[in-house]
Amino acid sequence: MGYNPDKPMEDRITDIGPPHYEQFFPPVIKENYGKWLYHEIMEPGVLKHVSETGAECYTVRIGSARLISTSLINDYCDIADAHCDGYLRFTTRNNVEFMWTVVDKVQPLVDACNAHGMMPIGGTGAGVTNIVHTQGWVHCHTPATDASGPVKAVMDELFDHFTSMTLPAQVRVALACCLNMCGAVHCSDIAILGVHRKPPLIDHDTITSVCELPLAIAACPLGAIKPAKGTNVTGEEVKSVTVNVDRCMFCGKCYT
Repeated sequence: MGYNPDKPMEDRITDIGPPHYEQFFPPVIKENYGKWLYHEIMEPGVLKHVSETGAECYTVRIGSARLISTSLINDYCDIADAHCDGYLRFTTRNNVEFMWTVVDKVQPLVDACNAHGMMPIGGTGAGVTNIVHTQGWVHCHTPATDASGPVKAVMDELFDHFTSMTLPAQVRVALACCLNMCGAVHCSDIAILGVHRKPPLIDHDTITSVCELPLAIAACPLGAIKPAKGTNVTGEEVKSVTVNVDRCMFCGKCYT
């Protein structure tokens, strides 16, 4: 059917955006949305939320990597199906939380996670939360370092503090692969930041065929890139750019 400007959503099957998050809420969350009074940490990784209606929600939090296999996701779903009607959620720090309303089902859920071997319970209270990090070499063009490897190495050393609550306060650790910092290192207690140390090199032979020069120039946050003439290997003059090394902050945006 044709597009009806008076009814823009009529018969539309694409470009409708994501489904509303409310339809994925566990019933207890949906029924008590905005009504939660307080929460308690029953033990590391296990929380109890209490609503003004008297409803209770028990949460078991496990640590997860940011990049995981589909088989591990299937295991998460199997645990959720077996113990909490299929409900789980991923947090912004790459944790997985299973939620249910019956306290007697908490311990069997904890036992199932512990028996799996790759579902460590913790990340609450006065301990180390899971490390939030950027994409690294897997998916990004600008990293000065990888993310998954350093995060794994750091978390191996801090693991006992993830599963316990023995520190003076909660500690948040984050890693960003470059100065663009999509890893939220600026709002964490401990920041690990990869920094480029050299300005970009210019290849006059290929730059005009692989790069839109106006976009590369506009991308620089400090105006260090200017249009210029260059000479390729055949001696031909070509359109290119020049970099003011003294102004370059090595962010990598010009070649993203």
